[in-house]
Amino acid sequence: MPKITREEVRVPADVMPEARDEYITNYLKATRETGRLMLFACDQKIEHLNKDFYGEGIDIADLDPEHLFKIGSEGVCGVLAGQRGLVAQYAADYPEINYLIKMNSKTNLVGTKQEDPYSPQLYDLDAVLAMKEAGVNIVGLGYTIYLGSEYEATMMAEAGELIAQAHANGLIVVLWIYPRGKAVTAEKDPDLIAGAAGVALCLGADFVKVNPPKPEDGRTPAEALKVASTAAGRCGLVCAGGSTVDAETFLTQLYDQIHVGGADGNATGRNIHQRSLDEAVRLTKAISAITLADWAVADALAVFNGEKDFTLADI
Repeated sequence: MPKITREEVRVPADVMPEARDEYITNYLKATRETGRLMLFACDQKIEHLNKDFYGEGIDIADLDPEHLFKIGSEGVCGVLAGQRGLVAQYAADYPEINYLIKMNSKTNLVGTKQEDPYSPQLYDLDAVLAMKEAGVNIVGLGYTIYLGSEYEATMMAEAGELIAQAHANGLIVVLWIYPRGKAVTAEKDPDLIAGAAGVALCLGADFVKVNPPKPEDGRTPAEALKVASTAAGRCGLVCAGGSTVDAETFLTQLYDQIHVGGADGNATGRNIHQRSLDEAVRLTKAISAITLADWAVADALAVFNGEKDFTLADI
């Protein structure tokens, strides 16, 4: 897969002229100069609490939060996404990682049957820009919207303002958009997933993270995803990785999402960090081989199995 040049980066019109070079640099960093995003999602310590990091089937290394940063450092990722405080505690020891700051989060303790979901903004952009000014390698922001929640208007307004401010300062933005709430009867309905992609585009996001659709009309999930990736227009669509599955299944799904579904990368958390350090590092390399270099599933699986290696030099 050929790399893209600075001249080939499509810069949104809300990026101020003085921030244009910074935006291009951050976009190329995040996508490893390919235009595709390999996002290592590390925001689950709030989102899912400790059950994603300790328990049956989870390597004991995952209990230590530094495990995330060791993976990000030794593996091959585009960005590591986490909350500001998490990044602030470890970034000085891992300055080489590209960071994407997750601007809002909520726990999973309050279920949808009790109340529609709302993920509050945890800090303003100035706090993030101060960290960047202090030398943290921050390339972008992330924000979650629960489409269909009675609080969606608040989240959309917060996201829209953040995107405008982020672009004005040369940062990229990834929106997590999940249809969820009492008004939503099927969270992975293909039409809703495509709708979420269109919302992200209209809010001005550079990438949108969605759940893979579950069609009921005979199409494969990847075929249904093609509708969403087309609806996203110039906003790159990436799929959430979901709960941990075997590597071959995961890599095959990823390949189909990109080559059948038109996805522009992936956003994976548990499938990576719930493994031992060595295995997690190999999986980031296998994922990146497919996402960033268009390797076949068999070759990527060989990377995961330790029979081949993949580095940034292979892009």
